[in-house]
Amino acid sequence: MRVAKKIKLTEAERATLLRWAKGRSTPARQVLRAKILLLAADGVLNKDIMRELATDAQTVKRWRDRFLEKGVAGLKQDAPRGGRKPSKREQLAAEIIRKTTQERPANATHWSTRVMAKTLGTSHSMVQRVWQAAGLKPHRVKSFKLSNDPHFAEKLLAVVGLYLNPPDHALVLCVDEKSQIQALDRTQPGLPLKKGRCGTMTHDYKRNGTTTLFAALEMAEGKLWGACMHRHRHQEWLKFLRLIDRETPQELDLHLIVDNYRTHKHEKVQAWLKRRPRFHIHFIPTSSSWLNLIERWFRDLTDKRIRRGSFTSVGELTAAIMSYVEEHNLNPKSFTWTAKAEDILAKVERARAVLYNGPSA
Repeated sequence: MRVAKKIKLTEAERATLLRWAKGRSTPARQVLRAKILLLAADGVLNKDIMRELATDAQTVKRWRDRFLEKGVAGLKQDAPRGGRKPSKREQLAAEIIRKTTQERPANATHWSTRVMAKTLGTSHSMVQRVWQAAGLKPHRVKSFKLSNDPHFAEKLLAVVGLYLNPPDHALVLCVDEKSQIQALDRTQPGLPLKKGRCGTMTHDYKRNGTTTLFAALEMAEGKLWGACMHRHRHQEWLKFLRLIDRETPQELDLHLIVDNYRTHKHEKVQAWLKRRPRFHIHFIPTSSSWLNLIERWFRDLTDKRIRRGSFTSVGELTAAIMSYVEEHNLNPKSFTWTAKAEDILAKVERARAVLYNGPSA
């Protein structure tokens, strides 16, 4: 009587097989293979595995042997099938990929499965399978902007240097303005969140004015200074710089990371800064707002306090923003910069090469 070889699983292998066996998006054939191995590892006989999983002896034996030969990785691999290669299907798949990546439909900005299928005389499921295999998603698009600042590397090194190796006896502050924050009031009350139903809010709104938030995030401890003002001129910028000057220890130098907005470079601002040598301004490269970590805090403010809010006046909006600032300062947390300058420069160079020379084959 032939006895099947024993299957022994490590903790990592068992965890992987359990995840496959329970995964809703795992292919059915992979689920079956995982269940066969789990039962075999528990000492279940092949005939009982066949009966429980409604499969045949050849299938059970094949995947037991494959696991003993190649481990968990072997369960993902199907043996090469015999017969002639489907050349027409391969040619069609190549044409689908070519048209998707190099052409556009006549009456749209991007392809859909049905438009592509109609154009090539195939089924939309065929197009979908080819796109999925090639990792193509024509319905999705990401925004980007490469900086053309001639001093990009110099400014990048200065800012990243402050993040990774801040100077002694100094504070590093990420400073910026979030302008034109609208006090929006919904036209009707929304329905509250309840079991089986998300909260609702009307798509239309009433505008009740705007405010501009000036904010500075101290990188070492995460303390934040903020002030809402009606306008966004050099006068307001100077007012906020004076606030920072009053609120920070006078014996410490201040290194401010700011963007290239014209207000920050106004001649009156420059004259004020010359009289206060403890202020050191570091401009980020143009089109590189991601380099200023206050933008990350602005995103949290928008997501958690503003976007779903309803405000009947600018005063109500301002109170909500300043309350969020005060709440942050009760348990201040900063953001940790981890990217190295040389890695960023290499990535930017690769992006420029693709943008101006085209992708490599």
